[in-house]
Amino acid sequence: MDAALKFLTAKARTVREMEDHLDSLNYGEYEVYQVVERLKELDYLNDEKYAGDFVASRLASKPLSRRKLQEQLYTHKLPKECIEAALAGVTSETEAANALQVAEKFARQFETLSPEEQKNRTMRRLVGRGFAYDASRAALEAVFGSAEGLESCIGGEDDED
Repeated sequence: MDAALKFLTAKARTVREMEDHLDSLNYGEYEVYQVVERLKELDYLNDEKYAGDFVASRLASKPLSRRKLQEQLYTHKLPKECIEAALAGVTSETEAANALQVAEKFARQFETLSPEEQKNRTMRRLVGRGFAYDASRAALEAVFGSAEGLESCIGGEDDED
């Protein structure tokens, strides 16, 4: 229990992260199970809360796509049900608003470039953050007035950045 509580001191953890940590310290299966169950009872381990807090925190600090959030949650070894529940609040409207924020940010950063290059680089950043093509295109149309000329950047991921 002491090792588990020490591991929780730095930040919240998922059940699987805790199990893996205790396994790495060579505790037996029964001991790990008992400690994890006790931590759940005390609400120190709660995957649903962790996933919900994670999504809220990420969306408050950096606009990301639903897909990118899903990838990040999977890296924390959360059950699929917890991930889906946490992402239920990330609607297509949220996704569109986030894509627009990202597009506006990068349009400002690339304003010294030609309009076509500005659009291409902004589009690549949107796709890199996991936004779907349609949401990315809509954001570019809102920022630049049109999304013409994007055909060159769809397959142009290998272009210089």
